[in-house]
Amino acid sequence: MDTRTRFLIRTASLLSSVALPLMFTAVPVSAEDKPKEHGSSPAAAYEPSMTTLGQMKLEIPGRKPDDPVMTAEEFSKANTIYFERCAGCHGVLRKGATGKALTTDITHERGYQHLKDFITYGSPAGMPNWGTSGDLSEADVDMMARYLLIEPPQPPEFGMAEMRKTWKVLVPVDKRPTKPENDLQRDNIFSVTLRDAGQVALIDGGTKKIIKIIDTGYAVHISRISASGRFLFVIGRDAKLDMIDLWMKEPTIVATVKIGAEARSIETSKFKGFEDKYAVAGSYWPPQYVIMDGATLEPLKIKSTRGVIYDSQEYHPEPRVAAILASHYRPEFIINVKETGKILLVDYSDIKNLKTTEIEAERFLHDGGLDSTKRYFLVAANARNKIAVIDTKEGKLTALIETGGQTPHPGRGANLMHPVHGPVWATSHLGDETVALIGTDPEGHPDKAWKVVQTLEALGGGSLFVKSHPKSDHLYVDAPLNPEAEVSGSIAVFTVSKLGDKEPKYKELPIAQWANIGEGQPRVVQGEYNQAGDEVWFSVWNAKDKVSAIVVVDDKTLKMKTVIKDPKLITPTGKFNVFNTRNDVY
Repeated sequence: MDTRTRFLIRTASLLSSVALPLMFTAVPVSAEDKPKEHGSSPAAAYEPSMTTLGQMKLEIPGRKPDDPVMTAEEFSKANTIYFERCAGCHGVLRKGATGKALTTDITHERGYQHLKDFITYGSPAGMPNWGTSGDLSEADVDMMARYLLIEPPQPPEFGMAEMRKTWKVLVPVDKRPTKPENDLQRDNIFSVTLRDAGQVALIDGGTKKIIKIIDTGYAVHISRISASGRFLFVIGRDAKLDMIDLWMKEPTIVATVKIGAEARSIETSKFKGFEDKYAVAGSYWPPQYVIMDGATLEPLKIKSTRGVIYDSQEYHPEPRVAAILASHYRPEFIINVKETGKILLVDYSDIKNLKTTEIEAERFLHDGGLDSTKRYFLVAANARNKIAVIDTKEGKLTALIETGGQTPHPGRGANLMHPVHGPVWATSHLGDETVALIGTDPEGHPDKAWKVVQTLEALGGGSLFVKSHPKSDHLYVDAPLNPEAEVSGSIAVFTVSKLGDKEPKYKELPIAQWANIGEGQPRVVQGEYNQAGDEVWFSVWNAKDKVSAIVVVDDKTLKMKTVIKDPKLITPTGKFNVFNTRNDVY
């Protein structure tokens, strides 16, 4: 029985006793009691770094007669929850992208009860079940439903003056080591996001021991490595960017800056002759990107992404910067502008006279990665169910591909050598169980290039990441946002060499069960290989007041190898192996 069917059966059972004109019947929901042993954990005292959208004391917009009553205290708390849980998909101004638009014309039409039920139960299309999972209490769900019926507040701008006030060089360049001062196996370090603790954990891929826990911005979205492999860059959703020197006796933050109020992306220059010279980061609010000095994070140039949508030619006030990659073929940053559907190739060889190639692709650009040759960039226009392909060598759009699924969300995707179709790149979907395999070899397999050559069926909707490795015969597919606990706690694994079979089957790995962490509804998310490509790490992401873990799987046997548990591993999510991240291996 697939996830959608199980979800509909569960919903029908809720509706059987009471007839309502809405999608679900509301039932009381509350989070489980916090275990005593976690009462004094770092998360209990953590406050997000600097200013976030949630911390801004924004005034309630002018109230209309039919708006719900909401106190200033409730409004402030709702702003925080919206920033932490909702804005990434629905937008600061609620105009939608990966998630549906939540502007007041829509929310008023849906009504309070519909909003409350949807927040509580989620959907098979990838909307988390914030209520039944215990992430939000019944009172919080009620408050958020009322909040969505009020006009969204617009946060202030964040320009160069504000940015430079936050910029700090904690260890000057001339005070840093000239050679490594530790014997760490740096290429096999994992940078692990501890989402709700506002930290990253550096974990040794060999010993599985925590090297150091480093305080960062709230909910680090990604970690990126400089071309030399020396510097680790992490950026939080609160737009705080930290630069960590892995050469120091103990890895340490050497520079920091805040680039806005909300952000997702960071990258460094990789082209020959420009290694480690620049860093670039993009923000969701304000919609802009900034080029910085690669050694100090000094902000050098800010570029707004506000402008017109590529097809309708209508002005958009919030075109957010999504994924950023560095080209291996040119001194360019590849910058995705979500709402306007434009991909910018920004030439950093002369930032005083900046040259930008603007490519019209498709709206709602989100995340993506390079093909196995690193020439072609494939990025999901996820609310349009398409993948855009950019030739980074020629600097132009190569293809727009319908994935056949609902809301593709590849992460960086996965490159495979298909037994029939040759080199392919994979994406899973937020909205259904499908995995699309796209041909990526226009020279060796021209009849297969830039087409969906095969569709697989995995666990269900709510998938965020697929993962493979050049040395592996497996493709891993998660589903952490699926509302069914059994699904969100498992991983589907396909055998690549058997993808030519008539009906390829997957093996289900009960990762959350293997973790044996007790209470909660843990979500298993984002597989990441070690440097050798012979084991895969999965985050078992539980509520911040409950036990989480990392499960390491032997890639050959698909058996649990070890479980990494530590009270300091609070809400682990994304993991980034230094070698694989630096070299775009996925």
